[in-house]
Amino acid sequence: MQFKDYNNFHQMLCETVGNYSNKPAYRWFDENANATSVTWQQFYDQARSAAKSLIALGVEHGDKVNILSYTCYKWVLTDIANMSIGVGTVGIYQSNLAADCEYIINHSDAVLVFAENLAQLDKLQEIKPNLPNIRKVILFNGEVEGDDWVITYDQFLALGREIDDGPFEKRTGLVTAQDTAGIVYTSGTTGVPKGVVLTHDSLTSTCQSVYQSGEFEDGEDMFVFLPLAHVFARTSCYTAIRTGNRTTFARSIDTLLDDFALAAPHWFVSVPRVFEKIHTKIITGAEAKGGAAEKIFTWACSVGAQVSACKVAGQPIPFGLGLKYKLATKLVFSKIHKALGGNVKWCISGAAPLNPEISRFFHAAGILVLEGLGMTENTSFSNVNRLGNYNFGVVGPPGEGLFHKIGEDGEVLLSGRNVMKEYYKMPKETAETFTDDGWLKTGDIGEIDENNVLKITDRKKDLIITAGGKNIAPSRIEGILTTSKYISQVCVVGDKRKFLSAVVTLDEENIKTYAMENQIAYETDTDLLAHPDIKNVIDSEVNDKNKELPSFETIKKVIIVPEFTIENAMMTPTFKLKKNIIMKNYRDDIETMYNC
Repeated sequence: MQFKDYNNFHQMLCETVGNYSNKPAYRWFDENANATSVTWQQFYDQARSAAKSLIALGVEHGDKVNILSYTCYKWVLTDIANMSIGVGTVGIYQSNLAADCEYIINHSDAVLVFAENLAQLDKLQEIKPNLPNIRKVILFNGEVEGDDWVITYDQFLALGREIDDGPFEKRTGLVTAQDTAGIVYTSGTTGVPKGVVLTHDSLTSTCQSVYQSGEFEDGEDMFVFLPLAHVFARTSCYTAIRTGNRTTFARSIDTLLDDFALAAPHWFVSVPRVFEKIHTKIITGAEAKGGAAEKIFTWACSVGAQVSACKVAGQPIPFGLGLKYKLATKLVFSKIHKALGGNVKWCISGAAPLNPEISRFFHAAGILVLEGLGMTENTSFSNVNRLGNYNFGVVGPPGEGLFHKIGEDGEVLLSGRNVMKEYYKMPKETAETFTDDGWLKTGDIGEIDENNVLKITDRKKDLIITAGGKNIAPSRIEGILTTSKYISQVCVVGDKRKFLSAVVTLDEENIKTYAMENQIAYETDTDLLAHPDIKNVIDSEVNDKNKELPSFETIKKVIIVPEFTIENAMMTPTFKLKKNIIMKNYRDDIETMYNC
């Protein structure tokens, strides 16, 4: 299949609307699990109405508009309306503090802000004196009386009713492939967030590359729960537009498992943290049952692992093993499938490394997690494993029409139409992220095998060099430690030190269950963190996981701290740890581990 040179994203959308006019396009649920759905034609009509309302508000070609909200239908609707008339969408994580919102709003030169609800509006009201360019705030949900600065989404849509289709059609025809479709601000694990400028061609070419790299069928459903301020979630939604698949929105992260059952998706994308949480919950549940149930679970996992090995090696499954696997599926694995809605064909893990053992576990259960690679700077897609060609611990070959190579220092370099135009208003930083011959620097260290499959070994800046001169990739060690049901998050430290140590957080549910079962008394969560019996449990878990590591990679000492969260600034909205902040906050505790 050839790549099509779309004039703009609107042209690609119109093609899908023409092909799937009366087929379902989007679905969402209210708090009582009642569903609302729209067809592709209905979605297009609503997007056109929203675009005309933008025109009524005087939003011009090339202007920027912010969306401060969690993932929802109105997010996508507004985004498509923006792009259709040459307006750039700039998402803001709903978890961002007011000061962070202020920076992105002003740096992006936005003229409007769409806000999810009154809680998000409160942030904007707090910084209103510092937002001179914001003409209006449009609320997705809720209303405020007596404030001309704020209008509801219904009031916003009403503004465009006096405008006929002429101005809308004229505006859509002026948008070019190289115009800005959106600016995506990096989540900022280090330093100030940078605004990645993505063009219409970046988006439409990425959609086509993903489409040609996967297997999508008419009538399938995609489920989205990651924040749409993150390019990974946006790319999955844009791809669903290219494929004509229906997108179902999660109500919230807190209702995720219930929403999986409601959505019953065929495919979805996620970050490793979600897979890790589901894995831990399954293992813990099996162990809690004990007795025969736990033995059946262990047996099923063993059978599944054998079947998985056959599939990866491309070998036929022996008849007897196949019979066992059918029984294991009926007794155990069917419950895992049901928890994810029962229809999942495959899913993609990206944005951070996924422990291969977790991938193997899900594959043994009949759920294929395809690991991929992407970054904000290349529309979140460069590599992915394929349904007919996959393995674990690798991110696969490049997507169709994309290219990769390894630099002299081992850094992974990328090229393709999906690569960003620039960092907005940051020419120096833009120049620094490209090689002299135009390849995008990823910051990842990796290897490419004889089959053109890429394996990421670590982040360039995260590599630890011990006092003994050993180069160590902490992400692999962290992934192994987090398979413990009692450990939630891990930050390995040890650069220029004699040995490795770790700052860890506890899996609250499992550790409290352990405390109750072992009659460990505590008054507060802080007491639990410091309890010697809990410290012994974690030390024991770490020693057990150390058996999977060579001696120079083993963790010698551990400190237990409260959970790393977005609110305490030690985790990004995409669940990546801000290691520099963690090490700064716990500097004295870390020094104690090395001085005693």
